[in-house]
Amino acid sequence: MLRSDLVGFLSLEQLDRDRFSGRCHAGLPLRAFGGQVAAQALTAAGLTVAGGHPVHSLHSYFLRAGDPREPIVYQVERLRDGRSYLSRRVTAVQGGEAIFTLSASFKHPEAGEDRQPAMPQAPSPETLPDPYTEWADADPESYERAEWRRVMSMRFVPPARVSAPGLNQQLVWLRATEQLPDDPLLNVCALAYCSDLTLAHTAALGHEPPVPLRGGPPRIFLTSLDHAMWFHRPFRADEWLLFAQRSPSTSDGRGLALGEFWSRDGHLVAHVVQEAVFRLRRP
Repeated sequence: MLRSDLVGFLSLEQLDRDRFSGRCHAGLPLRAFGGQVAAQALTAAGLTVAGGHPVHSLHSYFLRAGDPREPIVYQVERLRDGRSYLSRRVTAVQGGEAIFTLSASFKHPEAGEDRQPAMPQAPSPETLPDPYTEWADADPESYERAEWRRVMSMRFVPPARVSAPGLNQQLVWLRATEQLPDDPLLNVCALAYCSDLTLAHTAALGHEPPVPLRGGPPRIFLTSLDHAMWFHRPFRADEWLLFAQRSPSTSDGRGLALGEFWSRDGHLVAHVVQEAVFRLRRP
């Protein structure tokens, strides 16, 4: 049975040395939430890595829709164990078919140049309304169905603050609703989980309101094709992080979106890039 807390969402059963099993809740009806699949795959990779080598990047592809009613098996390949860098490849299998693949790289921390731009300006999350209240009123059925709302808090910066001609942009504050253990891998996997909640929808701004501020049937069909992340500095996923997102292109039935995660004290902690299927639904 799937636990309804974030730690439970990321937990796996170890089947043998490099095989793990987990269950994912739905993102869309009868489709496993891609952010949870990616986070569980990264968890599986991290469980085969000795301490002292935090994850620094992941690159993944969504191949088939996962079924939330059935378990997913994560098969880990140990590609390289070097002194500084370690590499893992994970294949998520369900019903005998690969539904998702992920490559992850881990490295030993080292001293060096530390450079970053300034953090985007945004009002504090405490001054922004809770979007879940509006969502529950506008579309109670989808609100009740969305498991992730139980484990992630959101605050949307008003669109007028971040609009730009020809470029879709949005700023969202995110954090886990529960206090998480002092486990770097768990916090990184929690960020991978929440990075898939709003990023693809940045490409659909102008056609639809940002998730979860939706009511009625969606006008755009969106589903993730690939997902890549780079982790730059330590962070906690149970503290507010500013997710600065932008979509510079939609074409050929695809939408591209990029994002940066910032800690409240102005540290750039991660980058994410995602491409998704982007199709107008027929009336």
